Order: sequence, then structure tokens, then C-alpha cells
Amino acid sequence: MSAEPVRIAVALPTGDTEVSGLWSAAPDFSATVALAHGAGAGMEQPFLTGLSDALVTEGVSVLRFVFPYVEAGRRMPGPAAHALATWVGVQAWLASAEPGPFTAAGKSYGGRMASVAAAEGVISPAGLAYLGYPLHPPGRPEKPRREHLPRITVPQLFVEGENDPFIDPREQFEEVVASCQDARVHWVAGGNHSFEVKGARRPADEIGAGLASVVAGFARGV
Repeated sequence: MSAEPVRIAVALPTGDTEVSGLWSAAPDFSATVALAHGAGAGMEQPFLTGLSDALVTEGVSVLRFVFPYVEAGRRMPGPAAHALATWVGVQAWLASAEPGPFTAAGKSYGGRMASVAAAEGVISPAGLAYLGYPLHPPGRPEKPRREHLPRITVPQLFVEGENDPFIDPREQFEEVVASCQDARVHWVAGGNHSFEVKGARRPADEIGAGLASVVAGFARGV
């Protein structure tokens, strides 16, 4: 499915810049989603492409984009301030292109950065959808990334694989969700952090497309 390449202005602490984006406008759209990538991949990874294409089929317009470190050709995420500034730029771009509320969504790191931006009040999405929230590094539950989540006032959707090591132990994750003001979980049975299920190999784009109805339903609901 075709997507329009766009440029998104970002005001970094080190100066103004631009990042790349892909805009997929759904005919007769019912909702809008801004979709961020995870730490190890850009906006054209098959999972996000499959999800985006399926969302458009569901009547949801989608803006994918990259963070400045990807734009610069680097593999490791830059300062958190750069990611937050990017989310601010994404919100401004959407305000000029598609009036109305939007849902901020992201795979792993991208979703976590959206949650921080919302908690700090620098963006005001209608809702937040996390595709594999990285609560802590695998095997390091003593370092949870949770302090800001209870401050978020808009609805939050956690789409999580049951076997995701980033939210193990499950009891800790459920405690975090319960601490939020308005949060729900959609479990992917047997899924890992990439929503792959052992013994049921599927292409990444197909896995992403399979989550579109969940994300679209949430985006329309908020």
C-alpha cells in the first residue's frame, strides 16, 4: 500500500532539524495514529509496514516516522530529549495535516518515549498504544520504567505477548498497569516481545497486520 514520504520539523535542544516520515491517509478515516519504531529498527520494518497498511484498510490514517538517531544513520537511540522533541514535531505535523485527535503508538522504545512525552505534558494525544512496552531490560526487573505511567490521564493500551521477557515477572507488570489511571491490556497468546509465537512462524508484516483491529478499535474508542 502506498505511503507519501513527508518531512517533519523537530526542534532539538541542539538546533532545528527534520526527520523522515511516511503518511498513509485512509479514505473516510475514522481515527489517526502516529506510529513510532522500536530501538533496533526504523519505520519501514515489516512489522510496522504490515500494521500500518492494515490500519489504513480499517479506516485509520497513519503517520510513521523515525527518531533523529535513525535519520542520522546511527543504530543506538540518542538522548531521551531528542525522542520527546520528535514526538512534539509529530503532533505539530498532524495538527497541520489532519485536524482532530490522534493516538500515539509505538513499538517498544517508540511507545515508551510517547508515554514519557505524554506524562511530561509535551504532547496531548487522545490515547497511547504500546506494542510491547519495555517495562525493564530482560532479566532486570529491579529497574522498571514505570514512575511516569500513573501520571498519564488519557487511556493507555498495552499490547503484550504472554512470553515477553521485558514484562517478566507478570505480577510486576500487572501491578504497574493497575497503578495507571486508565489502562487495559490486550494479550497475544504465546507471543514474545515481537509477538512471534513458538512453533507458529509467520512473517513480521503478517504479525503486525494481525494487531491492526485491536489498535484501530482502541484509536476509534478514544
